[in-house]
Amino acid sequence: MTIAQHLLAVLSGGIVGFSLGLLGGGGSILAVPLLLYLVGYHDPHVVIGTTALAVALTAYANLLPHWRAGNVRWQPALAFAIPGAIGAAVGASVGKLVGGKQLLFLFALLMIVVAITMVRKRPDLKPRPERAGWAMLLRVVPVSLAVGLLAGFFGIGGGFLIVPGLLFATGMPMLSAMGSSLVSVGAFGTTTAITYALAGKVNWLIAVEYFAGGVLGGWAGVWLAIRLGKQKQALTRIFAGVVLAVAVYVLAMNVSALHL
Repeated sequence: MTIAQHLLAVLSGGIVGFSLGLLGGGGSILAVPLLLYLVGYHDPHVVIGTTALAVALTAYANLLPHWRAGNVRWQPALAFAIPGAIGAAVGASVGKLVGGKQLLFLFALLMIVVAITMVRKRPDLKPRPERAGWAMLLRVVPVSLAVGLLAGFFGIGGGFLIVPGLLFATGMPMLSAMGSSLVSVGAFGTTTAITYALAGKVNWLIAVEYFAGGVLGGWAGVWLAIRLGKQKQALTRIFAGVVLAVAVYVLAMNVSALHL
């Protein structure tokens, strides 16, 4: 790789971190296409393994301030993360067996779903009784396994699915769900990265560059989010439009997968 590509890797990590800090869940969905088409690293499986590691490191970095602020409910967070990590290992193992173009074509379809989810009007979340013990586990385990499978297969953090999954399974407040979700994002990304690393499909230097850019971008995103307040809704729609446009591009680049 050239020096320019390494700089673009840091920039790409900054874009991902900025979108995560500013908008929350869904921001990491751009990590794979940025590394593929902006940086120019054209091995889809290495890209997925590398970005999974970078997203995991970023999640752990963002977990610390949430933990200090008391936004992490460790019991449900671990109850979600552990079964989901098993699902992520299975999903990553299956993903490695799928051809690169087919995997990217399916990834583009997922991007479209994420874009639609981001702009869809969310129902008002009314307080509900929080669940604990077996009542919580009966809801958490199947949801976390399903989310983990998806996160491992595509090498994504899955925060846009983990947060509503925690809300559904535990009834915890939104802020606690956002903080607790980072435990699972980190666990799923780590599991996926290890699975790919064992097959020699992680570029460690790029992962570190992505992470460095992600930390800096994340700080900038959080700083702007605090100052924008409710005006973030307009930016969310713009970002969703960007995700949708990138998804169309990825579909066009990999449409030949349909003929295989």
